[in-house]
Amino acid sequence: MSAATILRSTALQPGKGSVLGRHYLPSRAEEVRWGWLPNADATPVLRVADGATVTIDTLSHEGLLADQGRDPARYVRQFGAVDVLDDAVEVAASDLANGPEDGPHVVTGPIAVMGARPGDMLRVDVLDLAYRVPYGFVSNRHGYGALAGEYPQDLRSTPTRHVDRMITDGSVSHFAWVERRSGREVGVMDAGRGRTVQFALAPFLGLMGVAPATSDAVPSVPPGDHGGNIDIKHAGVGATLYLPVAVDGALFYTGDPHFAQGNGEVALTALEASLRATLRLSVVPAAQVRGVLGGVRTPVVETATHWIPTGMDADLDEAMRQAVRHAVAFLHGRFGVPRSVALAYLSAAGDFEVSQVVDAVKGVHCLIPKADWAAWA
Repeated sequence: MSAATILRSTALQPGKGSVLGRHYLPSRAEEVRWGWLPNADATPVLRVADGATVTIDTLSHEGLLADQGRDPARYVRQFGAVDVLDDAVEVAASDLANGPEDGPHVVTGPIAVMGARPGDMLRVDVLDLAYRVPYGFVSNRHGYGALAGEYPQDLRSTPTRHVDRMITDGSVSHFAWVERRSGREVGVMDAGRGRTVQFALAPFLGLMGVAPATSDAVPSVPPGDHGGNIDIKHAGVGATLYLPVAVDGALFYTGDPHFAQGNGEVALTALEASLRATLRLSVVPAAQVRGVLGGVRTPVVETATHWIPTGMDADLDEAMRQAVRHAVAFLHGRFGVPRSVALAYLSAAGDFEVSQVVDAVKGVHCLIPKADWAAWA
């Protein structure tokens, strides 16, 4: 079955379809940031109460970027896609600058959460993630990625389409679509010689964060203590992300939606595709943080089965050390176990994974099984 015969479902256009949250936030060209994050001086586009639910129409940057023609309708229809998001067309056609010095991400927000103060943690519960379109792209561009200098191999300057692959200006973008096979939705990609390869879909928001306490411009690519582009694939539906509040109101933002990602994100991007996200934003007061996160004051993901402290640094070895330190601090602070015991336990039972190696600041996260600590609760 070809992509063209599949991609005929209705796009989840701005304001259309089911909105599950108490509040709704579209990605309007006059409100989003393209390649930059909100800082301490940013003006909120929405203010909500502690514990409020918000449905946010996030936008993938793929198909909008200059090396893809900054014309998403023309770009995606080359691959047989019928549905194009109106907000994608609007952002791409706007006068928003997005050049070589800017990050690629369309960042929606910030949202001010009433009562959030420095020293608190913002709790972000991921309640629902709906596909806005049934397709996306995986790109390797401009010599970035885990094999920078080796890939892309084909650096033709003339835009060329090879079945479901677009080569232009030293970038290679692979088109992938959503298909239902054996009772489940999977991602499908052309694999050459008339064959396709399928892979599991597990949507999540690659970029969720709060404003850092600075008036300086904050680029969207490198993650940090503020969160941002952390690209942790475990932050899907049912997961919770904790972020350290640095400014009044927290000033939460999101973007970089993914349908799927492997740990490492080695090409440069995951399967980048737009999602409608419904999130609950709650404040964990400073006095209660230790009972939730132990001694950690950096981003932590929690799922039904694991606590997931993070480590981030431009050097992958240091990112690993940070992840170990934060995992030890979590166990020591929350459960009161000696640090040496926490380290020994992590060596026996903690799983450390590389979140991504392509965002200038690299990420490592640690999976701590909750079941091991059930008797301590």
